[in-house]
Amino acid sequence: MSDTAIDLSGTVESTADVIVVGAGPAGATTAYYLAQAGLDVLLLEKTAFPREKVCGDGLTPRATKQLVDMGIDVSTENGWLHNKGLRIIGGGVRLELDWPELASFPDYGLVRKRADFDELLARQAEKAGARLFEQCNVTGPVLDERSGRITGVTARLGDEKRAVVFKAPLVVAADGNSTRLSVAMGLHRREDRPMGVAYRTYFTSPRHSDDYLESWLELWDTRGGQRKLLPGYGWIFGMGDGTSNVGLGILDSSPAFGDLNWREVLKSWCASMPEEWGYTPENMTDPIRGAALPMAFNRQPHYTRGLLLVGDAGGMVNPFNGEGIAYAMESGQIAAGVVVQAMARVTDAGRERALQRYPQILKDVYGGYYTLGRAFVKLLGNPKIMQMAAERGLTHPILMKFLLKLLANLTDPQGGDAMDRIINGLTKVAPNA
Repeated sequence: MSDTAIDLSGTVESTADVIVVGAGPAGATTAYYLAQAGLDVLLLEKTAFPREKVCGDGLTPRATKQLVDMGIDVSTENGWLHNKGLRIIGGGVRLELDWPELASFPDYGLVRKRADFDELLARQAEKAGARLFEQCNVTGPVLDERSGRITGVTARLGDEKRAVVFKAPLVVAADGNSTRLSVAMGLHRREDRPMGVAYRTYFTSPRHSDDYLESWLELWDTRGGQRKLLPGYGWIFGMGDGTSNVGLGILDSSPAFGDLNWREVLKSWCASMPEEWGYTPENMTDPIRGAALPMAFNRQPHYTRGLLLVGDAGGMVNPFNGEGIAYAMESGQIAAGVVVQAMARVTDAGRERALQRYPQILKDVYGGYYTLGRAFVKLLGNPKIMQMAAERGLTHPILMKFLLKLLANLTDPQGGDAMDRIINGLTKVAPNA
């Protein structure tokens, strides 16, 4: 049950069953499933909707499934741009790969701007019963003095930055890569896990409507009159609204990771595009923005002392392709399921036993796959290997179909074709650390 009071200092205090910090895809999904199960949920968002986030805006069938599960209308009539698959360009080859036909996932992906996308999810959580507080900047955890367990959070609310204390027996950190709440609880980034960065902007362009997400496996730096291959990949996603989302991703396994100004690299890459596409400074509708991509469980444990980590806060980004939204939403659904079961236990020890299972569930679902992804990242950090893969791999359509399934994590877990069975087998034998 919820309760609100004002103490003698004027601080507003509110209680709930669960507090979710951050209303991005991970937080909104967590709050949705918790509220649907009848729990009283506070969803705290530091900004106000609509708000921008750095993203490619392209969603694979894995993310599409999550939206359908939440009851989101993903029809074209509701403003979604559908795509058939992935177009890969590199090594002088242009290859279009349709999303696989599977029992477990839809055979189409989606495109939608993050400002609109995130608000849709947050409002869906509200409809399910979650209490959303916008402009609520969480400043730190409230800890039990004896156990060190988190029992709530302190925050500043609204334009007036009013002091607020929110209390709950469980808190979910969905506050992104920086996850100040996790850091305040002593959970720091693992340096042995990969980190990526992404930079993107928007251009007014005739290429605004496209049946395929487009990925460029070769990034050429043409500055200074020379042509130099850079580590990383580029993307072009038509937004269906007269603009293209154009960006690049780079991994910290690359020797050049910290040596280059990636905003300038993106400008140079765009300048090398055909003039008729319109990727020129005068057609740029937004500044170039960048964001970190925390990969492969780079912050652990995912549960400790009443705090659960979901999405980017727990380093859930797929190291194979930089996709984060699908895993943010999936981890939110998993975390909500664990919390609902824990809250139904009748003893503190029983609740804690159920909660302690959350990290192992994540490792069972993603651990082996992310281990394979970490090995993949090390290979791709070498631009020569990237170039060789682009020049030779793209000439083998069967191999590329296999790689699409592997990189996008799109297989049927039971049955499926030979490719599915190989990929599923590899993820099972790989360590799930």
